[in-house]
Amino acid sequence: MVQSYQSNKQALLIATTETAQQLSLTIDERAQRITGPAKSALQILSHDPLLQAETLNQRMARLPVLVEALQSNEVLSAIYAGYPNGEFFLIRKVTPIIQNKYHLGDNVSFMLQAITQTPQGMQGSWSAYDQQLQLISKKIKSDYQYDPRTRSWYTEARKTDKQVLTSPYLFYTTREIGITLAQKARTGKAVIGMDASVKDLSAQLASLRLTENTELAVVDSGNRLLAYTDQNRMIIREKDSFRLNTIDSLNISPLTHLAATDTPASGIQTVSTSEGDWFGLWLPVSGFQGNKIRVLIAIPENELLASAKAIIWNQLTWAITLTIAMLALGLYSGARIGRAFKQLTRQVRALSGFDFSQNIHVNSVIREARELGQVADDMAGTIYHFQQISSTLNRERDLELMLHTVLTHLVSATRLQDGAIYLYDAEKQGSQRSSATTNELFPEQLKHNDSDGNELKETIKAQLNDDHRYLIIPLRKRDQKLEGFLVIYGEIEKVHHEENLQQFIEQLSGSAAVAIETRRLLHDQKAMIEGILKLLADSIDSKSPYTSGHCERVPKLAISLVNNLESQSHGQYADFSMSEQEHEAFRIAAWLHDCGKILSQEHVIDKATKLETIYNRIHEVRTRFEVLWRDTEITYWKNIARGLPEDEQQQQLTQRQQQLRDDFDFIACINEGSLPVRDEQQARLERIANTRWLRYFDNRKGLSQDELNLLTDIPQQPLPASEKLLNDRPEHIVDWQEGRKPPVAPDDPANIWGFNMPLPEHSFNFGECYNLKIPFGTLTTEERFKINEHIVHTIMMLSSLPLPDHLKKVPELAGNHHERMDGKGYPRGLHGDEMSIPEKVMAIADIFEALTASDRPYKKPKSVSQAMSIMVGMTQNGHIDQQLFHYLVSQDAFTPYSKAFLQPDQLDFPETADILSQLEEITETA
Repeated sequence: MVQSYQSNKQALLIATTETAQQLSLTIDERAQRITGPAKSALQILSHDPLLQAETLNQRMARLPVLVEALQSNEVLSAIYAGYPNGEFFLIRKVTPIIQNKYHLGDNVSFMLQAITQTPQGMQGSWSAYDQQLQLISKKIKSDYQYDPRTRSWYTEARKTDKQVLTSPYLFYTTREIGITLAQKARTGKAVIGMDASVKDLSAQLASLRLTENTELAVVDSGNRLLAYTDQNRMIIREKDSFRLNTIDSLNISPLTHLAATDTPASGIQTVSTSEGDWFGLWLPVSGFQGNKIRVLIAIPENELLASAKAIIWNQLTWAITLTIAMLALGLYSGARIGRAFKQLTRQVRALSGFDFSQNIHVNSVIREARELGQVADDMAGTIYHFQQISSTLNRERDLELMLHTVLTHLVSATRLQDGAIYLYDAEKQGSQRSSATTNELFPEQLKHNDSDGNELKETIKAQLNDDHRYLIIPLRKRDQKLEGFLVIYGEIEKVHHEENLQQFIEQLSGSAAVAIETRRLLHDQKAMIEGILKLLADSIDSKSPYTSGHCERVPKLAISLVNNLESQSHGQYADFSMSEQEHEAFRIAAWLHDCGKILSQEHVIDKATKLETIYNRIHEVRTRFEVLWRDTEITYWKNIARGLPEDEQQQQLTQRQQQLRDDFDFIACINEGSLPVRDEQQARLERIANTRWLRYFDNRKGLSQDELNLLTDIPQQPLPASEKLLNDRPEHIVDWQEGRKPPVAPDDPANIWGFNMPLPEHSFNFGECYNLKIPFGTLTTEERFKINEHIVHTIMMLSSLPLPDHLKKVPELAGNHHERMDGKGYPRGLHGDEMSIPEKVMAIADIFEALTASDRPYKKPKSVSQAMSIMVGMTQNGHIDQQLFHYLVSQDAFTPYSKAFLQPDQLDFPETADILSQLEEITETA
């Protein structure tokens, strides 16, 4: 026993030596963890522009880089740079000690200390920053005197191209133990330095103890404590200063003895103290680049040899252990039998946690365990497939995809071979195959009707060549009318009890039938809405030849342009995409973009001459000229009857009639609106208008009540009444009716749509002179507003609809195609940056269609080259988006529409490069 004890003691001492050496290597490795990242960061920062920066602002620009380096390395507490002229730049993390010392707020995360050269000399400043590097405070510190050129880290780094590493010491500011690393700049004479804390060494020493009361300490060449298991004893406060504690002051006898001995490294020696005997040794720590750092290890003898004593007791208990081992062998045999059931229990526990996606498999020689595992796996699979079916029925919108997914999971859940779903079509007197796992077993059509009653299944079986392997489940709607069939194929009798299987599928098929009915209703409703949209668009186009086909062609062009943009994989619009619902909203908006025109008066839209209302009032004016012609002849004959000279009267008659012809021709020409009306034409118009004629009949007879209402406040003239040839009468002015004034003014409380359009004072002004004085075209200000008002009606009409969420943008998509990029459009005066890409596309499509339409009676259609030239000019004056138009032209996006809808003589496609060149010139000039 004694010999065994001595042998074990010697072995323990050797093992302790090896363990201590391993401990030294561990400390070395952890020292490398501290210095390694700091060295790498220092190496990178030695190339940083900070070291060539000559001004404080230039250095401040590198502040984010320095902060990033501090935050990415936990051991770094400060990074700084010293310059040959004595300037200094330092950024440090703010710790609780620094906050208390310098009375900093809780939101201060970093402190910048800088010394810069000014005309008055060196000036120090301290700045506080938060976590986002936002400046919190800055102070000029006249008493902050620090010359980096006098510091060892600066002078030593200047002597070599390698990094300089100081011995660990106590940092004055943070009162942490650390090291300083420094390196000369790769270009220039500045030096970059950083402080790295080694405080973690002390915390890690506690985990490296060989026994419970092992004493460990890391000391430098002056036996000052750099790391110790009790960190509170490492730093000594003397009045207002702090210093590192020493081994002697620590008063740990074995460590004091080890520090003073000249025993070689790794040599174990015995130290006797009043507390007992100790084994001690010391080892060098090489992780601090040649600085004489040692780790001192002292182990109580009684703790180290406790294991040797335990061996004796182990030998005594060996027999007992063998007995226990035999007992354990018996227990193991029993556990192996139950292992399969434990494995099954763990897997089945996942089912109780609602996870049915995992396969359950038991690898056991016990047949019952394997069978139970297979049953549990089948149950989990069935529940999983049922979940997927339920989720698909609730979420999937596409009918075909829904049917295919439900069928696939249903076949898998029943563990049969194949299946198919048929949908009933009453018009075809049968059911069509809608989805199938294979087409070989299921015909495309089943002939039957809904009145077959109980014989329905037999009718279907006869067409399936039933060999008792088909399970047929009718699908019925809420009103029990036939929706279709679910047909499952497989060896049913080998897999399931057919009656139970049929009952399960019938319960499931009820939900499937309702989901199918709902999807088909939604599809039919959507088709009906599409039909209504096209019907409304056709009605608007048919309302006036001036807009014929416009509402049908604009959607085709707009959708084509959007699809072209979406197909691009590179360029400015490579990231542009639209979901299926966004496409639906855009398509509906395109069809309804002019739906407000259904409220526009036809006589305004179709107004071809200035005097036209419901009819062309030039006929009334001509009749007045006819009256004046007759009056002239009557005057002539009266004068002849009075004996006046015939020659003189004939000359006056001829002159007067010629004047009437000239005046009427002038009025008729102005009425056409093809020429501008300038000041001289307006003066002549006034002269002609003041010509008088006599009315002998009551102008209030035969009028409608609305016309009489306009004459209520106007006194009736006695007959015969002298009237002007052309007149602007009060009844020509139609005021806005109460409650019918369009809410387009920005300050109108009823304007909830954001309209911004000037509202004319009157609803209409049919004054004859007023209309004939229109400077250009045939429309008055009031009529121009009436035409533009169609887009107001469009937005108001569409906004009043109970649109679902995915169609909420339809009013904006439909109503913004008259907006301009420069904000001069209507009805809201939006700028380009306030419009989405689809809205800009709609505007471009509307313009191109209007320019090239060949079915307008009032104008000749523009060719492709003419339309492109006009639209290039529109990009220059801020009408349409230049970048978008440039991109569409570069992709020849207008070509497919042009070939499909334009006349052959319009297809003079210009060179794309020429159009793009014009657009680029506009960009350069802008």
